[in-house]
Amino acid sequence: MSDAPREVEIKFLVLTPATLTRQLREAGFREVTPSTFESNTLYDTPEGDLRRDGELLRLRQYGQRWVLTHKARAAQNVRHKSRVEQETEVADGERMHAILTALGYVPSFRYEKYRAEFSDGQGEVVLDYTPIGHIAEIEGPPEWIDRTAAALGIKETDYITSSYAALFFRWKQRTGSTAINMTFEECGTPLP
Repeated sequence: MSDAPREVEIKFLVLTPATLTRQLREAGFREVTPSTFESNTLYDTPEGDLRRDGELLRLRQYGQRWVLTHKARAAQNVRHKSRVEQETEVADGERMHAILTALGYVPSFRYEKYRAEFSDGQGEVVLDYTPIGHIAEIEGPPEWIDRTAAALGIKETDYITSSYAALFFRWKQRTGSTAINMTFEECGTPLP
């Protein structure tokens, strides 16, 4: 698996989305995809084996596209989140859901967001409007991530390597929310 695709990224909180969008354009990024609704369902065994092993199995609908993703355990105690990631486009998301459940997997967590994608040809920056706030990701080679973050005024102390699920559960603790999934409806967050 050493030649398998590896995802390397960091997240950071965004206080002013319009400012980040302007900074990206000034830095030579172009918008690849305008803000588009995305719905994600994580699957696991009923016993939670994947989560316990630090793995992720996700079915994502982004606009009209469906993508099935497996992510291996992330490297620990590193500046950038890095893990092997295998993805494939799926023609029929409902049928893929039926296959996963027939194999014994169950939906374990759902999260939604509106995602805009930007690229400079070397990597990508995405801006997400989520039920818990605006969050961006920088994904690409580690040195490029650090250069891009610095150009955007993001310090290493602002880097977040947690998953959306982990960020959601921290948000729940902070706010006392009873939401089970990170969806706009459950979190009571207005749609854009």
